[in-house]
Amino acid sequence: MACDLWLVPLVDVLCHAPDNPFAEELALYDSALGAAGLPAVPVHSYMPGLSGDVAPAAGFDYEALHFLRRAYLLQVCGLEVTPVDELGGDYEQLLEMFEATAQRSHLVWHYDHAGAYVPVDFPEPLANDELLAGGGPLGSSHGLLRDLEYVAPSIGIDPANPPAAPAPPHGPTELEEPAAPAPLDDSPFARERHVWLGLHTAVTKSLGQGSMIVFS
Repeated sequence: MACDLWLVPLVDVLCHAPDNPFAEELALYDSALGAAGLPAVPVHSYMPGLSGDVAPAAGFDYEALHFLRRAYLLQVCGLEVTPVDELGGDYEQLLEMFEATAQRSHLVWHYDHAGAYVPVDFPEPLANDELLAGGGPLGSSHGLLRDLEYVAPSIGIDPANPPAAPAPPHGPTELEEPAAPAPLDDSPFARERHVWLGLHTAVTKSLGQGSMIVFS
């Protein structure tokens, strides 16, 4: 199954438009951020080279996202990071045994086809009843980048000099639609690396442009 990441430019031409499709979500995020004593989602009056157009940033296989989350949990819990061909009971056991650790991770504790990462720095994902009833925990782009940099060496990636990122999808893909094939990679962590590169591309652009990352 395909999983897409989209970048939403946080510019006033989109965010202050009367027909802004993300108005409800942004209001919910602002409320959650305010309750945590954090600044609201930043909206810029002008960003050179940016319009209000929402654009795809990356696409990958839904299951492969959990492969990367599994690798992160193994790493952060001090266990050996081993490759797998399919998700098995060990991943569910990790989530159960280290639930508190998982819920502190911006990479792990996030809904798979909903929710967002915003360019506001906070240590752990935010959650309240309203967020969990909709898009799920709210992530920080800064926090996601920290998680990605942490897990990178265990899957053979130098976070300071990562491989070239795969091209983003040309348009939205349906949940039941197969994800585009990953580039050839002879690493035993090829699927994890493909997801890592897609997430890293999205989060780098999120922080550089002041954009919000949206899962779909």
